[in-house]
Amino acid sequence: MAGASEGWTNIPRDQFDFEMRPETDQSFENALETARSGQRLTVDDGIELLTTGTDHPGIDRERKEAVLEAADRRRAEVVGEEVTFVANLNNNVTTACNTGCLFCNFKDRSEQFLTENGDHPGFTKTPEESREIVEAALDTGIYEVTSVSGLHPAFVLDEQHRELLESSDRGDLNYRPPERYDVNPGTYCEQIEAMSVDDVHVHSITPEEAYHARRGTDWSYEEVYERLVSAGLDSVPGTAAEILVDEVRDVICPGKIRTDEWVEAMEAATAVGLPVTATIMYGHVENEAHRVKHLEVIRDLQDRTGAITEFVPLSFIHANTPLFERDMIDGGATTDEDELMIAVSRLFLDNIDHIQSSWVKYGDEQGLKMLSCGADDFMGTILSEEITKRAGGDFGQQRSFEEYVEMITAIGRIPVERSTDYEKRRRIDPDDPPFGPELGPRADGSPLVE
Repeated sequence: MAGASEGWTNIPRDQFDFEMRPETDQSFENALETARSGQRLTVDDGIELLTTGTDHPGIDRERKEAVLEAADRRRAEVVGEEVTFVANLNNNVTTACNTGCLFCNFKDRSEQFLTENGDHPGFTKTPEESREIVEAALDTGIYEVTSVSGLHPAFVLDEQHRELLESSDRGDLNYRPPERYDVNPGTYCEQIEAMSVDDVHVHSITPEEAYHARRGTDWSYEEVYERLVSAGLDSVPGTAAEILVDEVRDVICPGKIRTDEWVEAMEAATAVGLPVTATIMYGHVENEAHRVKHLEVIRDLQDRTGAITEFVPLSFIHANTPLFERDMIDGGATTDEDELMIAVSRLFLDNIDHIQSSWVKYGDEQGLKMLSCGADDFMGTILSEEITKRAGGDFGQQRSFEEYVEMITAIGRIPVERSTDYEKRRRIDPDDPPFGPELGPRADGSPLVE
């Protein structure tokens, strides 16, 4: 029986009166046996495994190791010994955003971007600038460009959307014309088209951005994503998920879409043929029951769509965020919790093959450890990562293929370059340098990062 409501040691959760609590009538031993047998886990099973079923504060280390071992064995059964990574670039278009999420230090209040307000710490890129950035990166061999941005009030889906918003008399649509700002971000379709160079894979437009791209209209999410596909969109990042339980969202991101709308947008993306990823951002105000409920939402979505290519646990980076600055939390997840999150994701999500370890969040040493806790993907080369850096992340912003090969080989696994959707894969011989990408539209095997 999980006395798991005491499971965390550095999150002052008593101040949040959540209805959902990590308490079950299940036992840890039964949950572990279910996991080892390969049967589908219940939410109660997941809670027992995440908390190690203790009736006292903290994680039981011996039980934790048993969970990690079960997850690593499942990883080997599902995907073998390969560790994958993608040659990619992050090109976030703007930091302007008024959503007010308390976990975020990436955005800047969009009022600062108004022409009359002068200097500000943020940035906005024009479509032309985005194209130049992608063009330059393509010559280094990237396969994918990822773009996740703030909800700039001048951002619209396309010119038809702009016309509708400018003719509307509603004042609650978070819209201002682009001429009010120091830089015009263009439209979502223009940005996607600008980044879609030489068949590079464009991974962009989260459910939250899709919501922003249909505000003030009666368009469905399917229509929004169809227009974006026509502009060059290839897949959708399942971020903006945070914790898919509304009582948690009410605390950390009350201005964001609700759980059901996030799911609706993701289903729409898959309905028009787009592969998607899925994420969880954990280690803030939520408890273990919320985390497992989130996993259930993702598993159910995958049961219906089959389109989720990977699941990405993201450990909350707290240092420069409003949650921390307002004393709503006093830290992020512990290392034990990070390892259990990876492991239980592998065991609970029996319909998703790939679990990612984020070296940007965990660092190299712990990121590699996650590859023995159930993860099999080691993220991408990134080349730029503003979001974690602004939140106080300490780890690097780029990764060479040589580093990947060295680290993955050192733990006895097989380095594999992959495409975004995992359909293209290339095993890399660690005895045959130099190491560089070959899958991207301009890749020729030259080293990506010198």
